[in-house]
Amino acid sequence: MKTTIAEVSKHVGEEVTIGAWLQNKRSSGKIAFLQLRDGTGFMQGVAVKAELGDEKFQEAKALTQESSLYVTGVIVEDTRSSFGYEMQVSGFEIIQEAKDYPITPKEHGTEFLMDHRHLWLRSRKQHAVMKIRNEIIRATYEFFNVNGYVKIDPPILTGSSAEGSTELFHTKYFDEDAYLSQSGQLYMEAAAMAFGKVFSFGPTFRAEKSKTRRHLIEFWMIEPEMAFMNHEDSLEVQEQYVSHVVQAVLDNCRLDLEALERDTSVLEKIKAPFPRISYDDAVSFLKEKGFDDIEWGEDFGAPHETAIAESYDKPVFITNYPAEIKAFYMKPDPDRPEVVLCADLIAPEGYGEIIGGSQRIDDLELMRQRYEEHGLTGDAYQWYLQLREYGSVPHSGFGLGLERTVAWLSGVEHVRETIPFPRLLNRLYP
Repeated sequence: MKTTIAEVSKHVGEEVTIGAWLQNKRSSGKIAFLQLRDGTGFMQGVAVKAELGDEKFQEAKALTQESSLYVTGVIVEDTRSSFGYEMQVSGFEIIQEAKDYPITPKEHGTEFLMDHRHLWLRSRKQHAVMKIRNEIIRATYEFFNVNGYVKIDPPILTGSSAEGSTELFHTKYFDEDAYLSQSGQLYMEAAAMAFGKVFSFGPTFRAEKSKTRRHLIEFWMIEPEMAFMNHEDSLEVQEQYVSHVVQAVLDNCRLDLEALERDTSVLEKIKAPFPRISYDDAVSFLKEKGFDDIEWGEDFGAPHETAIAESYDKPVFITNYPAEIKAFYMKPDPDRPEVVLCADLIAPEGYGEIIGGSQRIDDLELMRQRYEEHGLTGDAYQWYLQLREYGSVPHSGFGLGLERTVAWLSGVEHVRETIPFPRLLNRLYP
């Protein structure tokens, strides 16, 4: 009977066959321990000379790293391993013998590993990061589907910037100029006016020449937009969503978190509600902490966000930033028009902003004024202005960066390990 490593708990005491790769091996006299992986998980196979016979046992001892094979044996419980099961090997068939596999168990430099990313993905820790990424995606769809959101796919090729930014990838669209999307938000606002509550999940592109551990050129965003919701309503959705995702990872990625040596006690504290601090109070706090370089009206950098986050054991909302440093579509605070109804959600442990969100301007005349102030006078944004002309309502939305969230939950240092094939400032290979 063929099965997978993920399913062996259903076959204790039975003889099964698994298609696998040999991750590693060691031998001790008349026993060979085969570390197997099949994409669904990792498991040990125990090959005993007395069971296999001398010729087959010598063949097992000669197996090379990353060779592919069909392994047959009886599944038994193994309380010594965190996985809980192992195979007593009764036979195997080599599919392909791998020779001189480049990534050996020794230490390799980051650039070497990135050049071999197509193979590095096979390693236990990289596999664990990708499994956590997958669980975040699964839990995202679960959360929004259960709560009545409609999945809408915005275009990747656009005729303009979502936020008036110049950090765009330009291409020709037949005889027109086009750009790779840096956010689907504006289109999601149009969708929210048609469906009420919507979300998108797709790639975004930023031509930002940054080399920090938090930045990628190509990354994925989850972007909900909600009609008839104000800023406070949106904050509640954000903290419920993040809490749901964290709990899903804790529930379903135990072995992956263990492989990454992640301290799960810090994740177990992540439950709504989340603390909030205003931009005003954040500036005062930073000055007290010795950050004399920050002045009211300036945006926060990574050191500032980290200092604020260190005062909390949950993600923290920084609310009501100055209008001058935020996007043109954010709604001003009615009581203080110099700040907008927005928030950034800062993850603990130095992982920085994982969500940016705001209530959107719903007043037609104010949006026209913003158009003039930001020089949005061409045809590219006229459809967006019409959303305020035909049945405008209060509405809010946010965007969560998938890779930063994966980095935070898995505890890895750099976002380049949180996407299968990262695109960095100096990396387009493989």
